[in-house]
Amino acid sequence: MRLVLVGPPGAGKGTQAEFIAAHLAVPKISTGDIFRANVASGTPLGQQAKRYMDAGQLVPDEVTIDMVRDRLAEADAADGFLLDGFPRTVPQATALDKLLADLGTGLDVVLELVVEDDEVIRRLSGRRTCRGCGKVWHVEFDPPNVEELCDRCGGELFQRDDDKPDTIAERLRVYGRDTAPLNQYYGAQGKLVGIDATGPVEDVTERAIDGLRSYGG
Repeated sequence: MRLVLVGPPGAGKGTQAEFIAAHLAVPKISTGDIFRANVASGTPLGQQAKRYMDAGQLVPDEVTIDMVRDRLAEADAADGFLLDGFPRTVPQATALDKLLADLGTGLDVVLELVVEDDEVIRRLSGRRTCRGCGKVWHVEFDPPNVEELCDRCGGELFQRDDDKPDTIAERLRVYGRDTAPLNQYYGAQGKLVGIDATGPVEDVTERAIDGLRSYGG
């Protein structure tokens, strides 16, 4: 099966991508992993991407798409893959469709993790990061034994700027502007399957697999 996983920040895409890819026995492919692999290997595309990243700029679509093309052409993706974090925009989705057509294939399904904005803010704003070891705790879902102190190393816990409610709200606004239109794009192709991504991780995974099964995966 060839699928894309989409959803707002805080929907649990990274966690669900691991479980779903393992269930389907296909590689999980994220743009972050592709960037790191290319940069670490010093490939021409990695060198291009690094110049933009070092300057604090977004990597242009054409560089990202070329990296994705190279990754999807690898042997382990021949029988299927799960894309996490790409595409993020309709132009990227159009480019992905063309890329896959060039490879003689296409997407089977796009799985959307559906979470309300209030739930996203609740999830992300409750995160606390240890200044010492970097472990992430959650004031509600995974609290430390002593408030604001890390159980692992005793370090001070703090709230990252990315996890502050105002920042999360802005990230959701950007998602709604740039990425949410993918739902209409893939919905028009009859490839979009939405699932409720609230509740325990295991329940969400079960819903996702049931959704894929009912779709035909």
